[in-house]
Amino acid sequence: MLDIQNMRDDRNVPIRKVGVKGLRYPIVLLDKANTVQHTTALVNLYADLPHDFKGTHMSRFIEVFDAHRRDLSMPRFLRMLEEIRSSLDAENAYADIHFPYFIEKRAPVSGQAAMMSYDCGYSGMVGPEGKKDFEVLVSVPIQTVCPCSKAISDRGAHNQRGVVTLKVALGPFFWIEDLVALVEASASSGVYTLLKREDEKFVTEAAFDNPRFVEDLVREVYVGVAALGKFPSFSVEAENFESIHNHSAYAFVEYP
Repeated sequence: MLDIQNMRDDRNVPIRKVGVKGLRYPIVLLDKANTVQHTTALVNLYADLPHDFKGTHMSRFIEVFDAHRRDLSMPRFLRMLEEIRSSLDAENAYADIHFPYFIEKRAPVSGQAAMMSYDCGYSGMVGPEGKKDFEVLVSVPIQTVCPCSKAISDRGAHNQRGVVTLKVALGPFFWIEDLVALVEASASSGVYTLLKREDEKFVTEAAFDNPRFVEDLVREVYVGVAALGKFPSFSVEAENFESIHNHSAYAFVEYP
């Protein structure tokens, strides 16, 4: 059959990224407690296209991704990208996927269990001569109590829910669950899906005893991640959805 994509293009314009975007697909990930976890990803897959090729083969992106979706552990993600690069005879291949990752979390006093959802993602590229980049993103909802409000108020202090987004470059093997735990320990408190009254009391009082500015939050996470000694680079972003302001408080740090 006639293959239009393989026809020559004479406009002399190379394309840096071409591919499929917004693909929703079931995937399987490694899970620290349960060996594997089934979830659904939003997937973007790209490759470059030389100036003299009219088009890429869109179906090949899906074919390769489908072959890997039952094991998208971190090393497999990079192998999937290398297969896309090879299949399309491209110099570079790129992908980013975003997915909810679920962890069973127990309330601190009652021990009641419920599932917490964390927004996570992988992004990466592979190129010639072993060139590769890979980054894992973990977004963790947290609670903070304002140290200033606590210091100046006769009754209580304002508190708010926030989100910490940690991005780490691939180093030695690690678990998403461990990064989540590190971030939650750096806040005034983690947040929970299910709390009984005795848990509410505990969480409220524990957070009040551990106030954090947004600046404290990113610094605590930075120190914790740096102490692991696993990641060649990382960044920490925190946004507090202020309860007494019509804006958020924000901080960002990165290494190196």
